[in-house]
Amino acid sequence: MRKIISLCFITLVFLEACNVNDTVKRDDPLEVGREFIDASLKGNYERAKKFLLPDSLNMEYFNVQESFNKRLRSQEKEGYKSANIIIDSIQNVSDSVTIINYSNTFKKTPDKIKLVRANKEWFVDFKYTFSGNL
Repeated sequence: MRKIISLCFITLVFLEACNVNDTVKRDDPLEVGREFIDASLKGNYERAKKFLLPDSLNMEYFNVQESFNKRLRSQEKEGYKSANIIIDSIQNVSDSVTIINYSNTFKKTPDKIKLVRANKEWFVDFKYTFSGNL
């Protein structure tokens, strides 16, 4: 009985530790943006989706990007996974819109994401990456 209780306790501690690492404060656009970019680079698309503004066009663009990235050669996937994010600039367009211009150490190609605040939380408006419209 003691072993079962100990095992349950250890399991609960482990699960709690995993949950702590998965929580992100959504009150900071830079933190949300970095988490989204990092998850995308590492190929963790389920995690990246958690940061998307719930919008059908966003999901459509994201799914196309995910499909494209899954077809990359393993060498490129590894390059993205090990890449660091380089934040080039942050533009606070308004109190509810922030643009992050960034690149990564693997491809070094400039890119951008738009973050919008909805219901006091920040989300990635992924369609801006393709359209550039505010």
